[in-house]
Amino acid sequence: MVGPLLPVLNEVQSELGYIPEHAIPRIAAALNLSRAEVHGVVSFYHDYRTRPPGRRVVKVCRAEACQAMGGDALAAHVEARLGCAIGETRDDEVTVDAAYCFGNCACAPAVMIDGALHGRVTPARFDELVGAPAEEERS
Repeated sequence: MVGPLLPVLNEVQSELGYIPEHAIPRIAAALNLSRAEVHGVVSFYHDYRTRPPGRRVVKVCRAEACQAMGGDALAAHVEARLGCAIGETRDDEVTVDAAYCFGNCACAPAVMIDGALHGRVTPARFDELVGAPAEEERS
């Protein structure tokens, strides 16, 4: 039983933007858990990160409803447009992550940009939302 582990991890990530590796033993000791238990929870949940995110964070929904409504093409466009693969951070500037359902299925496909949820996102609308230059325009 991990008890208060999730709230503690949420607070650490809220404050720092990620869960530093050096914090895992301290959290484990404070909660009387093993480091393996804490690490297992951090690595299991997609929202926890162990490295600092970029200045901007883009999450692309990869759940079935969004995939059915063009999510695969949107995900490929996001990666190409931002020059950053899902699960990666580019130059401490932008982090692109997968999300597995925002609960916005009726407005699929969905993305979250810097904490703001957007539905019915097309590649053109994504470009408007982020205001990012095309890969070929960036030097």
